[in-house]
Amino acid sequence: MDRKVLSEPVAGSPTNPIPLPKSKKILESYYAGRRLESPLGGYLEVLGVREGDGGKGRVLLECNTSSLRFVLTVPKATRVEKTRVKEDIESGDDLFCPRHGSGQRLAKSGKDWVCALCGVSYGKS
Repeated sequence: MDRKVLSEPVAGSPTNPIPLPKSKKILESYYAGRRLESPLGGYLEVLGVREGDGGKGRVLLECNTSSLRFVLTVPKATRVEKTRVKEDIESGDDLFCPRHGSGQRLAKSGKDWVCALCGVSYGKS
């Protein structure tokens, strides 16, 4: 009997998470620290945050009901956000995530200043 070899892992598996729909409401809930509802019922738990391509962020989530994995793509920083962070760098102030507020400091990752909760790069030093 011949077995078919899948060229791509099953959707929702750890290596192939399902993308969440692009929604302002989902992003606003995430920035505010609220629990995100899973498309399959239950809630999504944050497993990790990564820097994405081109300054975007990627948040890996897992459904606490089905154990399927999802990914939330966070849009890259706007010009206004980058300008504000650059002004804070030049003035020597503490750097905070423009989206998460004063509760979340930006961390250095290479030459970039990145938010640990959304993975977005907000400026270079």
